[in-house]
Amino acid sequence: MNLLLSGGRAPATLELARAFHRAGHTVFMAESLRAHLSAPSNAITKNFLVPPPRQNTAGFLNALEKICAENKIDLLIPTCEEIFYVAMGRHRFPAFVESLEKLRPLHHKYDFITTAQRLGLSVPGTMLIDSATRLQSAFEAWPALVLKPVYSRFAARTLMRVGLHQALSTLTFDSSWAAQEFIAGEQVCTYSVCHNGRMTAHTAYRSDFTAGQGATILFRHVEHQKIFAWVNKFVAALSFTGQIAFDFIETAGGEIFAIECNPRATSGIHLLAGAPRFVDSFFDSTLECVTPSSTDSSMLLSGMLIYGLPAALKKGKFQKWFTACTSSRDVIYRRDDPLPALLQFRSILHYLRLARRENISALEASTFDIEWNG
Repeated sequence: MNLLLSGGRAPATLELARAFHRAGHTVFMAESLRAHLSAPSNAITKNFLVPPPRQNTAGFLNALEKICAENKIDLLIPTCEEIFYVAMGRHRFPAFVESLEKLRPLHHKYDFITTAQRLGLSVPGTMLIDSATRLQSAFEAWPALVLKPVYSRFAARTLMRVGLHQALSTLTFDSSWAAQEFIAGEQVCTYSVCHNGRMTAHTAYRSDFTAGQGATILFRHVEHQKIFAWVNKFVAALSFTGQIAFDFIETAGGEIFAIECNPRATSGIHLLAGAPRFVDSFFDSTLECVTPSSTDSSMLLSGMLIYGLPAALKKGKFQKWFTACTSSRDVIYRRDDPLPALLQFRSILHYLRLARRENISALEASTFDIEWNG
């Protein structure tokens, strides 16, 4: 099968490309970043440089349509936030993606919560904030809260348990925010592949180490029946098709609350890629749900060094960090495909230059040309 992936800058996309390649598929890659992480991988038959979807949506969709036609692509699988732009043109090529109308309320931090509430699923109290008056109401409603833009990623600009004065001095109301009741507990992330509301692959993992407040960089599968049942009910109710991920908070008493949804690929792919039938989960809608078959752990080594080590030293958790690093595989380096690891500095340097130019963080720079903000 000829497959076209987009979002080759992400380690999860590289992992997916390698899994498809091992299974005998021909993998092509479309990216708006020239020296992206997956570019030198021997799993990729050909890379295509496409226009940035955020800044040139029409050019991006025209390029995808041309690539699919000229290379006889059987299925396009978007992985990062370019998925929303792909959804706009999904009638023009075969794509494993839902309609934009279905994706939009899942990506929106407040609309996702209201969708889950309608289904009777557990979520924190959440309020849409578009004025100082609404912000005041949120602080009156809950003793502690979390504030985040309704469109954001990596917990960028998220404010945790701040006071009203700080919130008023920080927030701008040119765009909406979500105020969410703060719930103490551990974060658990999920990733699933679905067909018409039926999960064909699923994993859950805890966020022991993260890049900043957001992206997880160490991955260990955990069996979690409550979360599995929550996700199963949600995707079934929406008859969802595609890749979808959720972030949960689990309290000390075992209660779970979904706080966010990412209707796209996430790092859970690293845990599932080695499962014998994971690749089939994208093509066989009748497949029994695939879960990771081992307790092996994976990590983003560069992230563990840049973000994990300083945080571990600050919190007195060096031994935990060291044990994790010495017992986990790096998701980028492979002996039979070493170039992505050896050349990953190219994309990192690009993000650093862009971050300096746009006065944003390096994490925000990594999605500057593909992010979708409504």
